Amino acid sequence: MKLIDRLTRTPRELKLFALASLMMGMAYSIYDATFNNFLDFRFELTGFQRSFLEFPRELPGFLVVFVSALLWFLCSRRLSVVSLLLSAVGTLLIGFASSSYGVMVLFLFLYSMGQHLIMPLASTIGMELARDGQTGRRLGQLNAIRNLAAVLGSFLVFLGFTFLGFTFQHTFVLIAIGLVLAAGLMFSMRRQEIRRPKTFLALHKEYKLFYWLNVLYGSRKQIFITFAPWVIVTVLEQPTQVIATLLTIGGVIGILFQPLLGRAIDRLGERAILASEAVLLVFVCLGYGFAKFIFPEDTARIIMYICFLVDQMLFSVSMARAMYIKKIAKQDADVQAALTAGVTIDHFFSISVALLGGLIWSAFGFQYVFLLGILIAGVNFFVALQVRIPPPGAAGEAGPRLRPQD
Repeated sequence: MKLIDRLTRTPRELKLFALASLMMGMAYSIYDATFNNFLDFRFELTGFQRSFLEFPRELPGFLVVFVSALLWFLCSRRLSVVSLLLSAVGTLLIGFASSSYGVMVLFLFLYSMGQHLIMPLASTIGMELARDGQTGRRLGQLNAIRNLAAVLGSFLVFLGFTFLGFTFQHTFVLIAIGLVLAAGLMFSMRRQEIRRPKTFLALHKEYKLFYWLNVLYGSRKQIFITFAPWVIVTVLEQPTQVIATLLTIGGVIGILFQPLLGRAIDRLGERAILASEAVLLVFVCLGYGFAKFIFPEDTARIIMYICFLVDQMLFSVSMARAMYIKKIAKQDADVQAALTAGVTIDHFFSISVALLGGLIWSAFGFQYVFLLGILIAGVNFFVALQVRIPPPGAAGEAGPRLRPQD
């Protein structure tokens, strides 16, 4: 009864966005659980070819700030609808019209453009729906919903490929259905007042530390998105069900972890959380890169699985960066613009690291890619220590006095 009463009192807009987040989370989880195996099965890519594919996949992330500026006449909720429909069309074309590798790359670009457009929008809308002083809690709750969705989506992949005779085309249809349902829910949300932003294509020196955090995030995330699952699929030679199972387990853990992380950010501050993430990443990269050479095969495999799960949890720390820019922004209109610029910045470096990592993998071996990850994590630690939050009321003033977080 208490839960029912709480749901009854939940604002309509939050209910719609939570359901949309559930649908999106399921769709993206199904994609993540199957795409690497689809590539290996359909095109038999080498490590360098797989890493090179990150250029067309991540290029939309670099372009998102320019596309968002062109679509300024759409409020964040309507732009989300367009983004989700773009991804739905792209995924259907990948599954049913990829007659060659080159054609698939074009469709992947379309899917990825929609996916990257919605990245800053999800954080912006989530923070808009939060009460003052509880932004971390709200983002944590929404991320927990996405983790529940990840459990449902990846478990569906496991059941489908293990017992139901799924093919990759089945999964692409399910992805498209989930994205279309999410678009319908987002369209049902009230339209917001549209104000033409003046800062989409501008960088502000006041936010330079936020931009540096995005540089490092973009550099580090390819280790997880591209090379970590590729190690599991090709080096450990594991089937689709393994990635799906790991995503399911990670999603279950995340349901509890995400709200706790959000509250920890509210209580401990962004600096402590971002620095802790960097320290943990060092150990994750060591496990990915060297467990195979130090431990017996079964033990090494378990260590890599644990690293996969920990790294999956650490991606949630992105909410700390979103909260940081919200707290230091000179005006509310700067938040979405800065988040969008952050996506473009992180993808520029993400593309570079993907190509560099592919060359390193081919020339020296996969373990050296994770040495690069350790270097990035070390730099990230020292940058995170520079994070400061202005006193209440000082964010919009010229030359605010900054205080360290306790």
